[in-house]
Amino acid sequence: NGLVLAAACIAGVDRVFTVGGAQAVAALAYGTESVPQVDKIVGPGNIYVATAKRHVFGQVGIDMIAGPSEILVVCDGQTDPDWIAMDLFSQAEHDEDAQAILVSPDAAFLDRVAASIDKLMPTMERADIIEKSINGRGALIQVRDMQQAMEVANRIAPEHLELSVADPQAWLPHIRHAGAIFMGRHTSEALGDYCAGPNHVLPTSGTARFSSPLGVYDFQKRSSIIFCSEQGASELGHTASVLARGESLTAHARSAEYRILTQDKGN
Repeated sequence: NGLVLAAACIAGVDRVFTVGGAQAVAALAYGTESVPQVDKIVGPGNIYVATAKRHVFGQVGIDMIAGPSEILVVCDGQTDPDWIAMDLFSQAEHDEDAQAILVSPDAAFLDRVAASIDKLMPTMERADIIEKSINGRGALIQVRDMQQAMEVANRIAPEHLELSVADPQAWLPHIRHAGAIFMGRHTSEALGDYCAGPNHVLPTSGTARFSSPLGVYDFQKRSSIIFCSEQGASELGHTASVLARGESLTAHARSAEYRILTQDKGN
């Protein structure tokens, strides 16, 4: 169920609670005798944790509703097909609802990966889960060329994107939507799950179109600050008055008009 961390401090972490699961989300959102109520809950979890976070949103802030796991591999056909098959398995073994997709312009390579999938499947401890995931939500997609592969990747907006190609840096500018991008043949997504990168809480289900990975900014809060001088309030008051009266919001208009300087009232 993962580890939920709660901190109550001004700067830095001074308390840690080793609790997990949906019950931990409830404890943090509403507070208990031993766990203080918090303002925001972030981090990964299974479907129960994700559902719990959805239920408490509004009572507290959350980072995102994440899951199931996803991987999309774009390959030029030159990577070892066993590597690619295992990369697909690495996400499929999470959950029957996980999604593993390979995109390539090389039809013969797709056939070789399919053969690797059949060959390697019996060797997997979680073969039943992987097989259901691959058969139910997986796909091997042939595209016209690498440019179309980029279009497919952006359309899917995957949680994890592997650019398993000769020159990933050349194709990186074409990627607009992805949670985390793994560059080159040797950078497997599994490294991101365990030890590479600042964190691995990533947008899923196409939400990479408008969301970013969990980061420092998720722990920051901003306020808008508006400060008018006497003359500034007078000038802006005219604009606010016109717009407010156009909406028949008279109190808005008069609130702004009270601050219009006498010499400006005729303007």
